[in-house]
Amino acid sequence: MDIRIDDLRGPEIATLLQVHLDTMAGLSPPESAHALDLESLRAPDVTFWTVWDAGELLGCGGMKEIDSDHGEIKSMHTAEASRGRGVAAMLVETMLAEAKRRGYRRVSLETGSMDAFAPARKLYARYGFSLCPPFADYVLDPNSVFMTLEIG
Repeated sequence: MDIRIDDLRGPEIATLLQVHLDTMAGLSPPESAHALDLESLRAPDVTFWTVWDAGELLGCGGMKEIDSDHGEIKSMHTAEASRGRGVAAMLVETMLAEAKRRGYRRVSLETGSMDAFAPARKLYARYGFSLCPPFADYVLDPNSVFMTLEIG
């Protein structure tokens, strides 16, 4: 598997992100959906990675800079056929390494509270993320779980 920073211009990533947005829309009410669209992920404060194997896009994820000490994981998604292969773990490890390189003191994320998001919450907990109050512009929402990790 190969992980790389992506410019979000290829048709494969557009397709995978649309699947991600459609999936999130099916799981969360509109007021609780916080997934970024393709154009929002192209913002200069977002770095976006994709994971590939033999020319096939397996997954993606981004990190948005909240401020000079704080990053946020955004739009993590593994293609259904690639789940269980360590794609999400590879993305989290890459983002945490980049956060340390940038000198962030913490990395946070928002994910769903529904059962469908349990694997994501378990993944983040495995890396040491713990529950936290809403951060940045988020507000309390029964459909959201907020997690953060203090890093050195």
